[in-house]
Amino acid sequence: MNRLRIASLLALLTLAGAASAETLLIDRVQQENKAALPTRGMTMAQVQARFGAPADRLDPRGGQKQQWPTINRWSYPGFTVYFEKDKVVDAVANKADETEIGPKPAIR
Repeated sequence: MNRLRIASLLALLTLAGAASAETLLIDRVQQENKAALPTRGMTMAQVQARFGAPADRLDPRGGQKQQWPTINRWSYPGFTVYFEKDKVVDAVANKADETEIGPKPAIR
């Protein structure tokens, strides 16, 4: 029984060591200033006034049914903003580089 516990502990330590060598997107985002991202409820005009024109306006998604709102996405170098109608519903940090683990870049 003790050997099983020791083997499990060693396996966990090995996995923890491998994971700590990688940069996690969530760790970087938690350290960054939250004011650097648009906040929920801002309008498209407010986002553009504060952060400038987006690098790319991605194709809208959704809207096939009335209960499925159309979601517009604006891509900036450091983050992607998601709008329902003209209001921000979320802003997500983009990967800093290819080695960072986190969401994939927005799909066109």
